[in-house]
Amino acid sequence: MQVTSTSSQTTTATAAAQQSATLDYSAFLRLLIAEMKNQDPTKPIDSAQYISQLASFSSVEQAVQTNAKLDALMTSSALSQAEGLIGRSVLSADGETAGTIAAVRIISGGAVAILENGQEVPLGAGVTVA
Repeated sequence: MQVTSTSSQTTTATAAAQQSATLDYSAFLRLLIAEMKNQDPTKPIDSAQYISQLASFSSVEQAVQTNAKLDALMTSSALSQAEGLIGRSVLSADGETAGTIAAVRIISGGAVAILENGQEVPLGAGVTVA
């Protein structure tokens, strides 16, 4: 029984997304501070505008982190479902490839069944698993 995944790639992508969000947030704060230091004292910018910018950026950062966590959850769910496919028969959507599933590989677009004869069948619309 073998289930492989790009979960290490997903974990790396998740970490990179979180790191880039943190870097972007830090860059935003540096920019905001520079803007405050260099503003024209005779025409100060409204503090409500600063708060609005900070709140907007915070919302985007939270959305990025939520998406990364959702991706990890979807991969975990796909791995759990993939285990139930091993040992079952599959017929490709075009009817050209058939066999018994020996392993399942999770990819970003879904899953690929690896048959005992080494052939691969993308699991998607029109594929029959029995």
